[in-house]
Amino acid sequence: MAGRGSSPSSRRPTGRRDGRSTPRTTARPQAAPVASSGGSGTRFTTRALILLGVAVMLIASYTTSVHAWWQQRSEIAALEAQNRQTQQDIAQLEDQERRWSDPAYIRQQARERFGWVMPGEIGYRVIGVDGELKGQSSTLEEPEVAPRRPWVERLWGSVEAAGTPDRAAEPTDADPELETDE
Repeated sequence: MAGRGSSPSSRRPTGRRDGRSTPRTTARPQAAPVASSGGSGTRFTTRALILLGVAVMLIASYTTSVHAWWQQRSEIAALEAQNRQTQQDIAQLEDQERRWSDPAYIRQQARERFGWVMPGEIGYRVIGVDGELKGQSSTLEEPEVAPRRPWVERLWGSVEAAGTPDRAAEPTDADPELETDE
């Protein structure tokens, strides 16, 4: 009797129940199950590790490219918004320039802002009980006053100014009013 370890030629041919013999086929070797060395974990081969490394490098390179693309798209969107705002500002300034080139608009602004009237017109202003103007009044901006310097600096400044001749006091040849009669 042939055991498990015997060669296929030493085996007896098996037949069918009807007595005919079946042709022999060559047995294909079955893949032996991979024995894991340490429990139920998967075993990585060198080829799998290289493939994993290449995949990680591709992901890293594409991630930086996508990040740069995304950042540039956001910069473009911000610049386009700034461009639209600038175009609106330009349109407003052009409209304002067009208005100021119209003499009727200038007269209207002079009437509204400064209370001016045309020759022959009479302008009225309503003053309240408290002495303040009622209604719309023009407001002019106060000129900026330089901070007052200490008296010592002002005194020294006048000494320095006294040492320099005043050019407005000097007579010139072109001004006939400043000529003296001799």
